[in-house]
Amino acid sequence: MSTTPPTAEPSASALAPFATPVFRMLWLAWLAANVTMWMNDVAAAWLMTTLTDSPVLVALVQTASTLPVFLLGLPSGALADILDRRRYFAATQLWVALNAVVLAVLSLADALTAPLLLALTFTNGIGLAMRWPVFAAIVPDIVPRHHLPQALALNGIAMNLSRIVGPVVAGAILAAFSSAWVFVLNAVLAFMAFLLILRWKSQHKESALPGERFVGAMRVGFQHVRESPRMRAVLLRIFLFFLQSTALMALLPLIARQLHGGGPGTFTVMLACLGGGAVVAALWFPKLRARFDRDQFVRYGTLTHAVMSLVVVFAPEVWVALPAIVIAGMAWISTANSLTISAQLALPNWVRARGMSIYQMALMGGSAAGSMLWGQVAGMSSVRNAVIAAAVFGPLVLLATRRVSVEGGGDEDLTPALPASLPEVAIDVEPDDGPVMVTVEYHIDPARAAEFSQVMQATRSARLRQGALSWALLRDTSVPGRYVEYFLDENWVEHQRRHERFTASDIGLRAQRLGFHLGEAPPKVKRYVAERTID
Repeated sequence: MSTTPPTAEPSASALAPFATPVFRMLWLAWLAANVTMWMNDVAAAWLMTTLTDSPVLVALVQTASTLPVFLLGLPSGALADILDRRRYFAATQLWVALNAVVLAVLSLADALTAPLLLALTFTNGIGLAMRWPVFAAIVPDIVPRHHLPQALALNGIAMNLSRIVGPVVAGAILAAFSSAWVFVLNAVLAFMAFLLILRWKSQHKESALPGERFVGAMRVGFQHVRESPRMRAVLLRIFLFFLQSTALMALLPLIARQLHGGGPGTFTVMLACLGGGAVVAALWFPKLRARFDRDQFVRYGTLTHAVMSLVVVFAPEVWVALPAIVIAGMAWISTANSLTISAQLALPNWVRARGMSIYQMALMGGSAAGSMLWGQVAGMSSVRNAVIAAAVFGPLVLLATRRVSVEGGGDEDLTPALPASLPEVAIDVEPDDGPVMVTVEYHIDPARAAEFSQVMQATRSARLRQGALSWALLRDTSVPGRYVEYFLDENWVEHQRRHERFTASDIGLRAQRLGFHLGEAPPKVKRYVAERTID
């Protein structure tokens, strides 16, 4: 397959994407949006402790905040791909802002109850779940390709800065005033982010075809990821990394408490060091990427995080643990950012939001599973033993999956490249008529059958990633070297839409198939539309 040049220029500054005004503006909106997310979570968790004595309800605040990611991950990605992304992004932020207003008003009126707070936390989580995939899909459209690693690193900085700023600001307001004023500030910042998004003048790419249907868009998005070897590798890596690395984060409050002189202040400082380390590493990425590829980042990042986790739990004093926490934060973002870049570069634009929503689900799934697993280990043994087990688990998983690569073979060239236009139809075909069966007849040298089979396996994955329902390659029993490829599209409009999804890599694969075909005439292509029958 064709490949693209290296994805980053070593000489590019870590702040180079800020030269793009649109990225700069949307980055500020993203930072403000994430600060409000952390402020809301802190204020809601604290307020719940004043509304009820039930540990279950207090714990459910975190569940209500994260559950929408699992429930709405793929649907939100589908909407972000089939709707105008600017309007959809603005709508998700408006949802969050209005939710913040309702929380602020009810809190000021002292009208919040525990069930109502849970419900509003859940609806706020809906907005967050719907917002992340669309922002992930927007970034590659607004920065040059060679600045994408830096842009994603800056997004990571925004996430980690918000992790520091949000809780600190919320804690200060809670101490000086009340949770109601956290919600008020939250609403103001959320509306500011909404106004910044509205200033973005995007260019929506119009198609002559009707928009994708919601359910069909989800099917195609899931199928594309399932049939992409690179995305399968990335999803496995991100799930396993967060399964391991979550042990340190989930148990950090207990680790802080066990340190000499440890307490709430120690925990806050450790969180700040974790985020600070991530910010520092992100600024170094351009130089580091000139020396290491993404697979090396994942390997070294996983190992470094495991070693630093051990240092933290064996540290007798805070001053020993804090430098290790900083390095752990650097390793964490180095690994996570490298995997995010691999996911972005493995997805064409038409399915990017759906693919990134599945990536987010794998990330959150690994984090949730890790919190539950290592929490159970800590409960049955000790916090130290749980972190040790996680630190040993990371290298063992790397060894077991050493053949899994997120960069090997280079990145496919996913530049849109339309093939020749479809021939005129000789019968009346409605957009919803289908399914549509396409057959392609090849005549090849039987001695090259094994090579041809390998190329056709790649063709199978490509057809299915484009949305085909099924695919098969058939051999003629009476003519050696004669093969018939067939695949099904859902209906006529989906057959046309699949042609709009061709990339430069698909064109290169087509050239490989034609290289096997014998004869001056190209392979014979036929299209059949299912006939409607009357029962």
